[in-house]
Amino acid sequence: MINKLRVRAQSESGFTLVELLVVMLILGLLAAIAIPAFFNQRDKAADAKAKTTAKTVQTAMETYATDNNGAYTGATVTLLRAIEPTIPATGVSVGTPGAKTYTIVADSTVVEQTFTINRADTGAVTYPCTVAGKGGCPSGTAGWGG
Repeated sequence: MINKLRVRAQSESGFTLVELLVVMLILGLLAAIAIPAFFNQRDKAADAKAKTTAKTVQTAMETYATDNNGAYTGATVTLLRAIEPTIPATGVSVGTPGAKTYTIVADSTVVEQTFTINRADTGAVTYPCTVAGKGGCPSGTAGWGG
């Protein structure tokens, strides 16, 4: 019986130091690839939330104008939130809208990106963002929502 235990104990082998180092190296390489990709997706998600907020405020702004003879004058985030309760309390502003113009700014908190919707008195709408080519802000002049 003791002889069987001795033979069994001698036949069992563990991992060598080299094998453990190779496994650690592979795990490190996988982490080096996966972690930046994860943070990039997190940044894009924050940008998508800010874009959605800006579009929601734009819809509420158009509803406000419909209720006020086509004028945007006097619209505030508080009044727009009464129209659309999903508008967040922070991270969005509407400036001082004119009769036919407005500017909506929504902040993306993770990458310090702002997404803007500008309506000119001609009715033309533009969608600039602060850092083109980063996060959810495309490079070029087309804007993010056009």
